[in-house]
This record gives sequence, C-alpha cells and structure tokens, in this order.
Amino acid sequence: MRKLLNEELNRKSVDEFRNASKTPIIIVLDNVRSLNNVGSVFRTSDAFLVEAVYLCGITGTPPNKDIQKTALGSTDSVCWKHFKTTIDAVGVLKQNNYKVYSVEQAQSSIMLNNFYPEKGQKLAIIFGNEVKGVDQEVINASDDVIEIPQVGTKHSINIAVSVGIVTWDLFQKML
Repeated sequence: MRKLLNEELNRKSVDEFRNASKTPIIIVLDNVRSLNNVGSVFRTSDAFLVEAVYLCGITGTPPNKDIQKTALGSTDSVCWKHFKTTIDAVGVLKQNNYKVYSVEQAQSSIMLNNFYPEKGQKLAIIFGNEVKGVDQEVINASDDVIEIPQVGTKHSINIAVSVGIVTWDLFQKML
C-alpha cells in the first residue's frame, strides 16, 4: 500500500466546490469562543460538501488569522453567514424548510446512532459554546435534540470533534 500524493487526491478547486451539489446540511455555531474550533468546522464542512456554516453571536468570522490557521483556506470554499443571535438563524432556517436539531445532552434526546434523517430533508445542526453548550432558548426553538453517545468519565467532546462526528454520520446516512 502506498500513500497518495497530493496531486492524486482529485481535490476540487474553489469554483468546482461552489458549483458542486451540496450535502443539505447547514452547521450552526451558537456562540463558539475558540477561533481554532471555528476554523476546524470550516475544514470539516469543506470535506463533506456542507451547504453552509452559520456563525452566531460571539462566534468569530472570517477573515481572521486564527480561524485561517485551522481552516486552511476552506473559508473561501464554504459559504457562511453571521447572525446576531442563534435564534435569528433558527428563524431563517425554519422559514426555508430546514429541520433544526441541537447537538446536546438533554432529556429525551435522540442518540446519534439512532437518528436517521428523512430522505431529502434539509438539516440544520446546532453546536454550542465550549463551556455552556447550546443555549436552552435555542434548544426550545429546535425541532429536536441529537446526542452523541458517550461512555467515558467526562461526557464532553470538543466542539470541532463533535462537528466531525455528527457531520460524517449524517453524510454517510444521506448518501
């Protein structure tokens, strides 16, 4: 087995990415503090052809050198919007027929391994602040809550890692 060279990876150009059919998922960041986490979310969104990233509240926005450090140029390919509040973003998403799910530990949440999106349904997935998680008002406005099953002692996963886990899971289920 031989590791592939960069030129063998068949990477899309930014124009090819923008014109490609997207995975009908919008990633919503609810007051995420770490600019490195924001950059990582852009990179994951690029990898799975996510439709857009919505940056809400205090979440940093491009152009920013600390976001770019982990985004590695994916802020140029992935569409993004900033909203003053996450509730504002949820309102726009619902007006555009997205099912809105918060990723959080909550009563009656749906475990990710048991969550199967409806065929053809557009999804918005909300990820919360590194300390406080998704705001309760945002959870109340969501259609439901998805939880990543965890069996260790911390029951806490870095937001960028959580985005990767959930996006990969949904991407493969939507194929």
